[in-house]
Amino acid sequence: MKISASIYSRKNGNLREIINELDSLPIDFIHIDCNDNPKVFDDIVEIRHHTQKPIDLHIISAKPEAYFDLLLQHQPEYITFQYEPIGRFIEMPAEVSSQKGIAITTETDLDVFDEFASSFHFIMFMATTPGYSKGEFRKNNFQRIRTFKKQYPATYIHVDGGVNGEVSFILRNIGVDAAVSGSFLMSAHQKSSALLDLKINTVHSTYKIKDFMIPSNEIDTISPETFSFPAILESVDKNKLGFTVYIDNKGHLKGFIANADIRKGLLKNLDDLNKTKAEEVINFNPAVAFEDMTIRDLIQFIKVQKFPVNYLPVIDRKGKFKGALTFENLIKGE
Repeated sequence: MKISASIYSRKNGNLREIINELDSLPIDFIHIDCNDNPKVFDDIVEIRHHTQKPIDLHIISAKPEAYFDLLLQHQPEYITFQYEPIGRFIEMPAEVSSQKGIAITTETDLDVFDEFASSFHFIMFMATTPGYSKGEFRKNNFQRIRTFKKQYPATYIHVDGGVNGEVSFILRNIGVDAAVSGSFLMSAHQKSSALLDLKINTVHSTYKIKDFMIPSNEIDTISPETFSFPAILESVDKNKLGFTVYIDNKGHLKGFIANADIRKGLLKNLDDLNKTKAEEVINFNPAVAFEDMTIRDLIQFIKVQKFPVNYLPVIDRKGKFKGALTFENLIKGE
C-alpha cells in the first residue's frame, strides 16, 4: 500500500524543511489539501523544486471548474475532488493528464461513483472530516471499502483520515491501494519509524476482528442438508475467496474447506476422482479467530501457528460462525 504524506498536518517548520525531510524517506506521494485556496499551487511550485515525488492534490470546492486552468498549468500527478460540495459529475478537460479521483465522506452513498466510474481512476474514502487532522477513523468504512471493491473491482481505492499503524494494517488486509497519513506521520518524532508502522508494522490495538472481517452473511456455507463434495466445490467457486465453511443447523462452525484441502482430498482418489467424499476434503479442526480479538491478538495468534495462514474462520465465544479473514491482499501488498 502506498503512503501519501499530508504536509499541512505539520504545524511547525517551513515547507522546504518538511519536503527535504520527506524526500529522504520512502514516502510515495506528497498530499496537499486545497480548501478552496488557489494559493496552494504556489506551494506545489516550491515543492517541485525540492522533490520529484508525485503530488497528490485534494480539492474541496463547490466550483471545481475554477481550478481547471491551474490544473492544466501545474499537472499534479493525482487530483481528487471532494464530491459533497459539488454533488454532480465533473467533466474534466482532456488535457489534464492527472490520475483523477473523487472523494466521498462516510455519509455519502457508494452509488454516486457510478457516473464517475468510466472516466475517473480512483475513489478516496474520507474516514474523518475532510480538511481536518487528528480525527478518529470511522470503522464502518471497513465495510464500505469491501463493498465498493466488489462493485468496482478495477477501481483503485485511496483512504484519507485517521490512518495510524493499526488502521494501516487493516487497510492493507482489505486491499486498499493508497492511504493518506496526516498527524500520525507528520507529528512523529521519528518519521521513519512511523512510516514502518504504516507500511509494515502495527503498534497498538483499538479495533477488533469483527470490525473488518468478511461477515457471515457475505459467505456461502455448507450445511448438513447440502453436505456433499459437489456442493463444496460449488460453494468455494461461488465465494471467490478460496474457501467455504461447514456449519450446523444452529450456526456453529463444524469445519473449514480451503483449496488446499480439496487438493489433498483429490490426491487420495487419483484413480477415480468421482469417489472423493466430502469428509475427505474438510478440516474438522481448523485454526479459528474470535471476533473480539484485537489486531495484536490476531498477529500473535498467527505467529504461533505451525503453518502458513491464508484464511481464518471467525467465531464468537460460543462457537457460532461469524465471518472470515483472508490475508491475500496483505500478502500481495507486503
